[in-house]
Amino acid sequence: MNRKVYRKTKSNKKRTILKIIATLAVSLLVCVSAYGIYLVKKAEFAANGAFDDGHGISDLRDEKVEPLTDNISILFIGVDDSEARNQSDDSIRSDALVLATLNNEDKSIKLVSIPRDTYTYIPDAGYEDKITHAYSYNGPSSTIESVEELLEVPVDYYLRMNFDAFIDTIDALGGIKVEVPYDLTEQDENDIKNAIELKEGIQFLDGSEALALARTRHYDNDIERGKRQQMILESIMNRTLSAGSITKYGDVIEAVGDNMKTSMSFKDMQAFFEYAKNGKPDVETITLDGYDDMTTGIYYWQLEEESLMEVQDVLKSHLGLKPDTSNLTNSGIEQELAEYQTEEEKTPQ
Repeated sequence: MNRKVYRKTKSNKKRTILKIIATLAVSLLVCVSAYGIYLVKKAEFAANGAFDDGHGISDLRDEKVEPLTDNISILFIGVDDSEARNQSDDSIRSDALVLATLNNEDKSIKLVSIPRDTYTYIPDAGYEDKITHAYSYNGPSSTIESVEELLEVPVDYYLRMNFDAFIDTIDALGGIKVEVPYDLTEQDENDIKNAIELKEGIQFLDGSEALALARTRHYDNDIERGKRQQMILESIMNRTLSAGSITKYGDVIEAVGDNMKTSMSFKDMQAFFEYAKNGKPDVETITLDGYDDMTTGIYYWQLEEESLMEVQDVLKSHLGLKPDTSNLTNSGIEQELAEYQTEEEKTPQ
């Protein structure tokens, strides 16, 4: 074969291969773009269906916050409104309460789990009771007011999710990786006794198993229960942000469906991607210390006043509602006290 013809043939083959590769790359890019648009539209449709604009601006805010630029808070409310309970709207309780504060400057998140039996003032009731009972008065609104009364910080948004959404979301993600603290046997979401059996150790859990771990109250106390719920929330976040979960987002959106209500608009939700664009954000979990109280014949979780005040200060600082004093050393405090005393001495009596 003529050498020129051979080179020409070889060159044509290379060009053909390059064209095929380019065509495949363009096709893949189009498919990815189309899938991305599809997911955005699907998420927007679901978000619009779940949107509740009745929450309004917190009484502790002067104006509406913007998630893209401001520090904000979100209250996650887990409820059991299953048909198995046969409950009316005024008998539904909040089974899990977690307040998240988000700092826009350093893209950090603090999670505070509020034990369901916490004894606190319920504004819509006009007296003190378990915070879990607040929901039965006026749904999310009563729970939000009670949390604001307790922690003295504004609740800017809420997200209410029932057990079906919780289970389906985790299943849609293919399960979550968590550390089970001990062997446990628990009922499932349909109240079938001993349906869930878990062994101690790190493992993947499906939705029903994760719910059993989050809800069980037979092996420790409300504080540990709150820690388990925080751990599970973090695990869901980790799983959602993992590269392998991208193809599952459509299923996750469907899983939420009609089982979620939120005061966040789709635009608000989009702003939260800023917290994850550089990977998982810095997340700190906080507990509300307290003790068991049966003095009235009814079980309550009584908060320790000093611990509560510390948590209030941390949250206020994280939201930028007061100066951050967490980095003050003892010498710094002593210096401030000395300066204050000096000023007092200078002041004419």
